[in-house]
Amino acid sequence: MDFDLYDLRVTVEAIEGRSVCGLQVGDYFELTDSSRLRIPPDKHFCLYALSSVLPLLAAKQRQLHPNDWLERDALIACPDPEERLIMRVERVAKKTLNSDELT
Repeated sequence: MDFDLYDLRVTVEAIEGRSVCGLQVGDYFELTDSSRLRIPPDKHFCLYALSSVLPLLAAKQRQLHPNDWLERDALIACPDPEERLIMRVERVAKKTLNSDELT
């Protein structure tokens, strides 16, 4: 059975404190093809920043009701209070996938 999912890009939009983990504004990762996490070569993404955004990604991959808060909101904060790192989740492409080909 076919269904649609969005590929996502999560980008560091702001660092309002001190950058302890070494991320910079503009650093990003992408979630593609339902479950593939891609980080640009020679880059990294902080595990703690990643852990704060991960629970929301499955929902952002899907078309939500227009009144759903996650359909409207795109900013997520890293849990480190020293950094105050803010990430933006963007939908970059819509793909049709087949559920028989996925787990």
